[in-house]
Amino acid sequence: MKLGTPKETISGEDRVAMTPESALQLQKLGYECLIEKGAGLAAGFSDATYEAAGVEVVKTAAALWKAADIVAKVRQPTEAELKRLTKGKTLISFFNPAGNEEGMELAKSKGANVIAMEMVPRISRAQKMDALSSMANIAGYRAVIEAGNNFGRFFTGQVTAAGKVPPAKVLIVGAGVAGLAAIGTSTSLGAITLAFDVRPEVAEQVESMGAEFVYLDFEDDSQDGAATGGYASVQSDEFREAQLAKFRELAPEVDIVITTALIPNREAPELWTKDMVEAMKPGSVIVDLAAEKGGNCKLTVADEKVVTANGVTIIGYTDFPSRMAAQSSSLYATNIRHMMTDLTPEKDGQINHDMEDDVIRGSTVTFEGEITFPPPPPKIQAIAAQKKPEVKELTPEEKREQEVAAFKAQTKQQFTLLGVGGALLLLVGLIAPASFMQHFIVFVLAIFVGFQVIWGVAHSLHTPLMAITNAISSIIIVGALMQIGSGSFLVILLAALSVFMAGINIFGGFLVTRRMLAMFQKS
Repeated sequence: MKLGTPKETISGEDRVAMTPESALQLQKLGYECLIEKGAGLAAGFSDATYEAAGVEVVKTAAALWKAADIVAKVRQPTEAELKRLTKGKTLISFFNPAGNEEGMELAKSKGANVIAMEMVPRISRAQKMDALSSMANIAGYRAVIEAGNNFGRFFTGQVTAAGKVPPAKVLIVGAGVAGLAAIGTSTSLGAITLAFDVRPEVAEQVESMGAEFVYLDFEDDSQDGAATGGYASVQSDEFREAQLAKFRELAPEVDIVITTALIPNREAPELWTKDMVEAMKPGSVIVDLAAEKGGNCKLTVADEKVVTANGVTIIGYTDFPSRMAAQSSSLYATNIRHMMTDLTPEKDGQINHDMEDDVIRGSTVTFEGEITFPPPPPKIQAIAAQKKPEVKELTPEEKREQEVAAFKAQTKQQFTLLGVGGALLLLVGLIAPASFMQHFIVFVLAIFVGFQVIWGVAHSLHTPLMAITNAISSIIIVGALMQIGSGSFLVILLAALSVFMAGINIFGGFLVTRRMLAMFQKS
C-alpha cells in the first residue's frame, strides 16, 4: 500500500506529517511513501532529501490523494480534501471530531476510515502515538520563549555593579504536558515559578521540577483528573470562585502568566478575567495557549498580540508548534509512524484495522461507512491518584505511651536473647573443655559486637562491601588481640599481622564512609 503526505493548505502551517527519517521507518513496514512537492520545505526538508530517502515526490495534491491508499497530514482536513477520499482509503490527521460533525458525515459518505490523532487514548501503551502531548510539549516550551521575547527584564535575578535585578515571577495555570514543559523552561531560566492545577496528583510533579504549587484553601470531592484519561474535569462553581479569588490575589505579584487549561470537547474555561489583567503591573506578559478554543484570558484575541491600556501584553498565537516546524514535524511524524506500526502488525505493508484494540478503536472516528465517535472508554484506564489514608495526630501523652511500650518490648526481647544465649553457653561448657570455651566465648562476643555495630547503621549509609568488611575486621581484630600475648613467636607474628590488616580495613572503611557522605553535602 502507498502512504502519502500532502502539503498543508492552512495559511501559516509549516509542519509536515512525514519526514525523511520517518519515511525510512515506514518503508521497513512495507509501505511505499509519497509526498507532495514542496510539502516539507517550510519545515526544512527539501524534496531532494525525501528522494534520497526513497520517497516519491508527487507534483500536485490531487495526484497524491488519488495515488495514496493512506493519507497522513497534520491539520484538520478541509471539505475539498475530504471530497478526495474514496472507499477503503484511510486518513490519519488531527480531525476535531467533537466540533466537526460535517466532516465525519462526509467521510462516512465516502466510505473512508478516519483516525483522529487527538483521540489517542492516554494510556501507557499509547504514549508513543500521543500527538497532543508531543505538540503540547513544544507549545509549552515556546510559550516561555515568546514571553521572554516580550518581557523587558531577565528571568533570573542578578546583582550587578549597575544595580540589582529582581527575578521574574511566572505563574503557569494548568500543569498538563504544556504546563510542565513551561515549568521546566521557566525554572531553568531562573524565574520564580508558581503553578496551579485542579488535579491534586500533579503537585509532586510540579514541586519536583523546582516550582511552587499553588494550593487552594478549599475542600472539594470533585473527580480526579486521572480518572478521566489524564485530563482535567469540570469543577464546581464553589471551586471556581475559590480559584478566581486566588488568582486575583496573585495578579499584582506575577510578571508573566501562561495559561494552558483546556477541557476536551469544550470551549476553554475563562480563568484570567479583565480585572485580573488590570491589576497586573505594566510590562507584564500573558501567553494564552488556549486561544484556539476561546482563550483562558478574557482579553485574548486569537492569532494576535495585543497590549492593554495598562501596558500588559497578551499573546494569543495558535501556531506555537508551527513556529518550531522542524522539531514539531519530527515528533509528529514519529507519532504517525508508531500508529502505522500498530496498524501493521505483520510489517507487510497492509493495514489491519483492529477495532478490538484500545488504541486503534479509541482513535477511529469513521470506519467502513459508520461514524464510530465517541469511542467507548478504554479497557485499561489511566491510574487515578490514590487518596492517602488520614493519619491521626497523636497527643504528647499518647506518643510517650507508645515510646514506653516500645522500650519495654525491646528490653524484654534483649533479655530473652541474652538468657537463651547464656543457657546455651552453660550447656556447651558442661561438655566442652576449658580451652575450647575460652576461644568459643571470644568468637561469640566478636560476632555479637560486630552484629550490633552493623545493625545500628541505617541501610542508606552503608554498602554491602563496607558492612562485610567491618564485620570481618571486628572479628579478626578481637581474636588477634587475645592471641598477641601468646608465648609462641609464630602466633605473636600472625596476631600482629592480623591486627595490622584489620586496622587497615577499619580505618579505610571510615575514610570511604567520610568520602561517600561528602558526596551528598551541598557545600
